[in-house]
Amino acid sequence: MKSILVTGGLGYIGSHTAVDLIARGYRVVLADNLNNTRAEVLDGIEAISGVRPEWVRVDLADQAATEAFLRGRDFDGIIHFAAHKAVGESVAEPVVYYRNNLNSLLNLLDYQRAKPSCGLIFSSSCTVYGQADALPIPESAPIKPAESPYGNTKQVGEEILRDAVRAFGLKVIALRYFNPIGAHESARLGELPLGVPQNLVPFLTQSAAGLRGALQVYGKDYPTRDGTAIRDYIHVVDLAAAHAVALERILNASMLEAFEVFNLGTGEGSTVLEVIQSFERATGMPLSWSFAPRRDGDVVAAYADTRRATEVLGWTAQKSLDESMADAWRWQQALASS
Repeated sequence: MKSILVTGGLGYIGSHTAVDLIARGYRVVLADNLNNTRAEVLDGIEAISGVRPEWVRVDLADQAATEAFLRGRDFDGIIHFAAHKAVGESVAEPVVYYRNNLNSLLNLLDYQRAKPSCGLIFSSSCTVYGQADALPIPESAPIKPAESPYGNTKQVGEEILRDAVRAFGLKVIALRYFNPIGAHESARLGELPLGVPQNLVPFLTQSAAGLRGALQVYGKDYPTRDGTAIRDYIHVVDLAAAHAVALERILNASMLEAFEVFNLGTGEGSTVLEVIQSFERATGMPLSWSFAPRRDGDVVAAYADTRRATEVLGWTAQKSLDESMADAWRWQQALASS
């Protein structure tokens, strides 16, 4: 049984990926400092998978703590999710983002350098493209100057990994994904932001549940079909499966290059107003919303060219926007009743 470390393993994408890995027969170890999640997520993983994976509470940006945690451990692969991820927050707190997101990656690379047979899946982002010149966005699109410190941590992270792969003979796949939404169909796992949600869908579901005020739609004058920003919204379960498929590509020695990059999305862009309409259609719940000014760091439109993921990685998103919204609402209802 191969042993896989999932950093940020109690987070939104990490927890769903842990469930997928366990179902595929991997031994999973989770590292999470509970910066933006709760320990009870472990119960959800166990309820779905029938396995309670080991969880270690550790700050991976702390070099000494990371070295102590990894000492004597023998991982076959690492899937690295542990990072701060909110665009707006990164604009307000850039130093916090650089320190956390880059130091954690560097500390993990120290381990991988000592054990180069251990593959690494890096949680990257479509933010590396900035405002792309053409849509949909292929992996070959130019890397633009980052629109936010968060996006820059992903750009710099990829640069660090390319250099480390070249210098130390490592195996790394960077997954540039677009906008994860939805929840596990069991409603035992979902997005669980602490405080005010920074992403559209959890704020939307909390607003529908009466936990927040009216939803604010940031910007109504974008050059799009209805004036609101366009994003590629991908179901978190599809996203989790892609990480497992990418990991198997490394473990099975199927990589064509030592550093590979794949976009993960549906290949379709939806405006903010279309997301609102999808939620109302999928749940029957009306939403209260109003327009607000644009936010710093937001791009006009971003959606993926997914041909490379389909043809080379052998992965394609399966779930629709309406399914994602229905699952997200079911999760919100489960939280309210717990």
